[in-house]
Amino acid sequence: MICKMKEYIPNPVDTGHIQLPKELEYLVEEMAKNVHEVWSKTRIEQGWTYGEKRDDVLKQHPCLVPYEELPEEEKVYDRNSSVETLKLIMKLGFKISKDEK
Repeated sequence: MICKMKEYIPNPVDTGHIQLPKELEYLVEEMAKNVHEVWSKTRIEQGWTYGEKRDDVLKQHPCLVPYEELPEEEKVYDRNSSVETLKLIMKLGFKISKDEK
């Protein structure tokens, strides 16, 4: 099957006006950590291992480490994904609350 390349122009939902409440900072960090864990698990299942430099042929990646050991710029990437997901949830009218136990 031949796919014709079309110009792809990303069009994410505008969440610029959504402000996350301060109490969600903990959730953002936990989500970011879990995003990394899911990514890592998927990569390992695909045969990837840790390597000092990314090597697609050898399937090695320097970010196959626990979240706490990631460089800050990688953590920021995961946090941004988490923040934008939470903001989208709020924009779509859903409420985020925590059960007090």
